[in-house]
Amino acid sequence: MTAYIYNFLDLFVESAPWLLLGFFIAGLIHAFISTEKMNKHMGGKGIGTTIKAAFIGAPLPLCSCGVVPAALGIRRSGASKNATVSFLVATPETGVDSISVTYALLGPLMAIVRPIAAIISAITAGILVGTEKDDAAAPVAASSCKKCCGSKKPAETQALTTSQKFLSGLRFSYIKMLDDISLWLLVGLLFAAAVQAFIPQTFFTQWGDSWQAFAVMALIGVPMYICATASTPIAAGFLFAGVSPGAVLVFMLAGPATNLGTIAIIRKELGTRALTAYLTGVVATSFVCGYLLNLWVSTSDFANQAMMRHEHGSSWFYSLSIVSAVVLALLLSASYYRNLSKKWANQSALAQKTQSAE
Repeated sequence: MTAYIYNFLDLFVESAPWLLLGFFIAGLIHAFISTEKMNKHMGGKGIGTTIKAAFIGAPLPLCSCGVVPAALGIRRSGASKNATVSFLVATPETGVDSISVTYALLGPLMAIVRPIAAIISAITAGILVGTEKDDAAAPVAASSCKKCCGSKKPAETQALTTSQKFLSGLRFSYIKMLDDISLWLLVGLLFAAAVQAFIPQTFFTQWGDSWQAFAVMALIGVPMYICATASTPIAAGFLFAGVSPGAVLVFMLAGPATNLGTIAIIRKELGTRALTAYLTGVVATSFVCGYLLNLWVSTSDFANQAMMRHEHGSSWFYSLSIVSAVVLALLLSASYYRNLSKKWANQSALAQKTQSAE
């Protein structure tokens, strides 16, 4: 148990400054990049628009839940199915917040490979939609997710001053966004620490770097309801336990980009062909990228060294990490309190409604 606590604290302290930095950048993007600007660049058809949609979606701080209403809103504004699917894949698979914590927990190589693989899988999925007749976009259905990671921006945002937008971005990232992922972020860190402390490496290494390992990671990731940032500690736990880097990459691409709720909404709004392209682009491309990553790591000393977790020996950075960990712990505590308060309020309102009905 002592080793478990130590591993958890070590992971928490190491990831804290990068999480705070990622959330900060995510807040700025949310505040200063409007939906109207995205719509302007994703209108029209063709490979160029598909590629542009992937690059626009990659840095945005939206999870697989929040990206659905955002993408369907863009679709209703005139974006093609190709661009919509490309945006749907790229956005939840990576983001500025997840890249920073990937760098801390999985090393610089994975922090570079992950967004590149996400963009490739998004473009592939968009192209796979093909030349099917692009019917007029259907009205956006209400998402089954109650909290959509900031998928909608308030109408008055355009009237805000620069300082007000800045503060709005900070509220989005450190309150709303954190409320949406705080539980899964903690679960991910606890899981990674548990894997390090209790699970022998032979449990996961039995599959090696085979396609079977890729399939297992895809089966674990596809139905999960988890964002790119919260999936990173879980992926780190798999890597520490001996799962190959390529199989870990499969999990990090498939997990955030797909879940059962998203699959159902995409099929209803964009059609079966778009859904097939969506899933094929994510899974098939993640397998190919995973295979190439394993091949690179096994044949390159540079790549193998770059897979190692980023270590900071300087005392000033360690002090910064400690301060960041304290700040993050306070933010998480406040987030859990807000979520519990909302849950209690909803239960109370439901009880009162039931009593009134009786």
